[in-house]
Amino acid sequence: MHSTAPHPLDDPGASPFGIAQKAAEQLAERTGVDRHDIALTLGSGWGRAADLLGETTASIPAVDIVGFSAPALAGHAGTLRSVLLPNGARALIIGARTHYYEGHGVRRVVHSVRTAAAAGARTMILTNGAGGIRDTWTPGTPVLISDHINLTADSPLEGATFVDLTDLYTRRLRDIARTVDPSLDEGVYCQFRGPHYETPAEVQYAKAIGGHIVGMSTALEAIAAREAGMELLGMSLITNLAAGIQTTPLSHEEVLDAGKAAEARLGDLLARIVSAL
Repeated sequence: MHSTAPHPLDDPGASPFGIAQKAAEQLAERTGVDRHDIALTLGSGWGRAADLLGETTASIPAVDIVGFSAPALAGHAGTLRSVLLPNGARALIIGARTHYYEGHGVRRVVHSVRTAAAAGARTMILTNGAGGIRDTWTPGTPVLISDHINLTADSPLEGATFVDLTDLYTRRLRDIARTVDPSLDEGVYCQFRGPHYETPAEVQYAKAIGGHIVGMSTALEAIAAREAGMELLGMSLITNLAAGIQTTPLSHEEVLDAGKAAEARLGDLLARIVSAL
């Protein structure tokens, strides 16, 4: 049974950073790991990586940690996993993403990132399944995110908080990823509000302003990661061509199918990238 108690992040007077710190303390207690070095949010199609990165020493329901909610979307595990990497570092695998379109507010969208930072992570990897604007990207293609355009008209920053986003998706990490797979292309990610898919006209608008990838996550989380001083690597799985580029109707089933088909290959790729960081 779900609790009817108010969500702590819904209190405008509460400190989202204080709640993230409490979540990190609970995470350390439940996993037995005092500090995680790297954190990964695994979106649609990327879940297999959690099994390939290293030895999972703890896996807990995200809802057991303060501030987290059960995932509303099929394809997300709903767990937080502590993984011992082959090099001895610790990875926190976040399988519980709160999407902006769920209507819970930006604090809850970025809580996982702030918790990862409070847990000690200095590197954040954000992955997603998304629509491609370039018609040369076939479904199943992984693409590095070089920059983003935030079309939500919202931000996780509160008050007079000014954060430089010049090198938001860290070039150093993208360069490392390309040493693992030189064929990796990159593009600018546009986060729309969702949950409806973009219209063909909106896709053309995104293209006109410099976008190459369209989706409903990641940008707000990326801003919070940079606010926390983390280095950031973003990757999209192109699950379909965007509306008007693709001639057939879009569906979430198509996204899940493309993700499942590419999962093993993406998991191996991401595991090799993490080992190279």
